[in-house]
Amino acid sequence: MDAQNKLKSLLDQLNTVIVGKSAQIQDCVACLLAGGHLLIDDVPGVGKTTLAHALARTFGLQFSRVQFTSDLMPSDLSGVSIYERGKEAFVFHPGPIFAQVLLADEINRASPKTQSALLEAMEEKQVTIEGETRPLPLPFFVIATQNPLDQVGTYALPESQMDRFLMRISLGYPDRLAERELLSGLDRRDIVERLPSLLSQDELEQLQQQVLAVHAAGPLLDYVQDLIAATRSGQWFLQGLSPRAGIAVVRAAKAQALLSGRDYVAPDDVQAMLPQTIAHRLIPVGDSGRGSVEQVRAMLAAVPLP
Repeated sequence: MDAQNKLKSLLDQLNTVIVGKSAQIQDCVACLLAGGHLLIDDVPGVGKTTLAHALARTFGLQFSRVQFTSDLMPSDLSGVSIYERGKEAFVFHPGPIFAQVLLADEINRASPKTQSALLEAMEEKQVTIEGETRPLPLPFFVIATQNPLDQVGTYALPESQMDRFLMRISLGYPDRLAERELLSGLDRRDIVERLPSLLSQDELEQLQQQVLAVHAAGPLLDYVQDLIAATRSGQWFLQGLSPRAGIAVVRAAKAQALLSGRDYVAPDDVQAMLPQTIAHRLIPVGDSGRGSVEQVRAMLAAVPLP
């Protein structure tokens, strides 16, 4: 099966689980193909955790789920060394972070101390425990779900943590037709349990290599730099994008181009991916009553196309 058919079957399978959200599902697949971490931000009960489970199963990845709570300790994630009398030595017992997909459920309910334990893992694909650095399985993805900050028991994620996520998406409520299918159909968790894996690890690696090989022409990169400069101008946001964020925009646009069946990035790919790739990294100027996504769209409209 060629890459385009493989990608279509991936998207089709995920759309049978989360109905009526094909654009958000395509964003999720693009994020993982680009090798990035994904933040799903929404109210409880709209399918965030179900989508994360479905992604891990469809991509054929070994995953673990951690329910983040206010009393979760860093060692609960990374693991701990325990003295074993029979061996007369300390033996390391790895924590749930040693998986290809870590589903960090309700990530913003954990304390800042526990959040900081994730930073090294997300950036370096390794963890340092008791002075020893241990590599994580590859590929390594964090798929995190987050509840709105006005809900009881939530902490704001630090900027350094938000910057580690390639993309933030929001599912929102289903439309009437999709909701009827949910009300009258099978339990989504039962459907997820029966999902077949559609990719081997080698196939996923090949697709990720194809994303990196997608061509980004000089004028296209000029356009990306114009957009980055606009975020730093002070007109739209308090603080501009970092170079890491600029790289994320290009990688996300390349993944979008591959999903669209092209081997080059078009300005449309950048525009399609920009809000979900940069909005969570930026704080809008002034209290205009608009969220960052709306501010990003307003900025996009103001920056001329190449």
